Amino acid sequence: MGHTPLNPKLHHADIHEIKRLIPHRYPFLYIDRLINMDPNKSAIGIKNVTANEPFFQGHFPSKPVLPGVIIIEAMAQSATALVSWSMDLLDSDALVYFMGIDKTRFRRVVEPGDQVELLVEALRGGGKVWKFKGTATVDGEPAAEAEFMAMIQVPTPKEGTE
Repeated sequence: MGHTPLNPKLHHADIHEIKRLIPHRYPFLYIDRLINMDPNKSAIGIKNVTANEPFFQGHFPSKPVLPGVIIIEAMAQSATALVSWSMDLLDSDALVYFMGIDKTRFRRVVEPGDQVELLVEALRGGGKVWKFKGTATVDGEPAAEAEFMAMIQVPTPKEGTE
């Protein structure tokens, strides 16, 4: 029903590995899983939308709708985890900062009970600055899309720690 099948030849990350790849934590960690991670190329983030999320208390409480900016943030978190994994930065405390968001469109309402698939594809990368195209779908139906750029900052080891 519109869900991407797992490719056994590609890497997958559960929530525990995601927390080792990116610094985000509750209430600002918006991806639950990553599938089909192809190094330096693409991945699919999974966001399970539940009625218990804190932003629903104020974002249309009578008809909860996932804010579009959170969909874009979830795309960026998926891309960040892919970059961190591709660059072997597990447990590195690397940070990634938005540099730009372009060509953003919202196509459908996302609400509690939906599972959002966040396909992120590297358009340019391999160093400190990366550019991605992100597409969010629910049951195979487009929900949002955007292109975004980000810069990765890897902490330098303190003297005497290597």
